[in-house]
Amino acid sequence: MDTAARELGTRLHDLLTGVRLLKQRRVDERSAVPPGLLGPLMLIERSASGCHARELAERGRLDPSTVSRAVGALVAHGLVERRPDPTDRRASQLIITPAGRAALAETNDWYGQLLTRALADWTPDEVAALSTALDRFTRDLGVALAHHNNQEDAR
Repeated sequence: MDTAARELGTRLHDLLTGVRLLKQRRVDERSAVPPGLLGPLMLIERSASGCHARELAERGRLDPSTVSRAVGALVAHGLVERRPDPTDRRASQLIITPAGRAALAETNDWYGQLLTRALADWTPDEVAALSTALDRFTRDLGVALAHHNNQEDAR
């Protein structure tokens, strides 16, 4: 591993530590969305007409059993509801509830306020450059992981 990659690995570790602390602070201060359920709730919310649990697993790259537990918890907290799928009676669609939308809005506001404070000394161009670089890195990391998995499967 070259020096630049090693340094990036260190920065990513630091970033993940910061994200973990950020998530814990959110839970401590705002418990509108229980720990571990924000990601699935956001994915459901992005689906204008709802989604199936299997779609949620695919989009979130999550194990179906993990999604099943998360959906059960979201339903139990009143943030999501299951509705019969009009095209497939065996399936149900996951729909975010008004309480779920309110909890998501509150959570997004909390994160927005914190990020505004964290980036107060950044120029708009610096924020845009970071956002662009993170988007590219995330995509390229996904490609590298898929390539790595394909190589492992070939062995």
